[in-house]
Amino acid sequence: MSYDGHLEDKAKILGALGGTRGLLDSGLPSIVFLIAFNISHNLNKSAIVSIALSVLFAIARLVKRETLQHAISGVIGVAFCALLARHTGKAADFYLPGLIINVVYGIVYTVANLVGWPVLGLLLGPVLGENLAWAKVPARKNAYRRAGWLWVGLFVSRLIVQYPLYKTNHINWLGTARLIMGTPLFLLVGWGTWLILRKVPTVKPTLKPE
Repeated sequence: MSYDGHLEDKAKILGALGGTRGLLDSGLPSIVFLIAFNISHNLNKSAIVSIALSVLFAIARLVKRETLQHAISGVIGVAFCALLARHTGKAADFYLPGLIINVVYGIVYTVANLVGWPVLGLLLGPVLGENLAWAKVPARKNAYRRAGWLWVGLFVSRLIVQYPLYKTNHINWLGTARLIMGTPLFLLVGWGTWLILRKVPTVKPTLKPE
């Protein structure tokens, strides 16, 4: 079965990759940090405000009985970024962990594609009911690999744009680039992933005879 006409699979794909809500949990505190720092020019106060907002998101999810996975990871991530910036005394270091994450993801996705076990197949196979059966079907495996290169492009483009801004301590431009290349590009690449995968029939796992 192909993905044509199955829009719910698009939501599954985006959800498995973090989803827009997960991006907001981690993205908005970064924006608030930048705004607070521009207003107060106080690193400690800006860090506290960003952490507080992240905690509020987690509490809101808890009240609504939603999954806390992304909210908790968001709190931990924002807290680490804020503490790092406070420790070094350099506001731009708030964004350093994000750059490192893009380096790691870029390497992992590239290596996985090259060795024939694309990360997207490992992540989305179980979500879409394929498990690892896709690995035995060249067309489906190639679709996961092609979609994987989209994500490699996302990670690399972020580094190309944001790292020079980090090195030159242009925090306002860095925060702006982080915003523009965050949720919007994630949704664009997620949509591109779905367009690639929907063209190739999904693979049903073969049941082992009893």
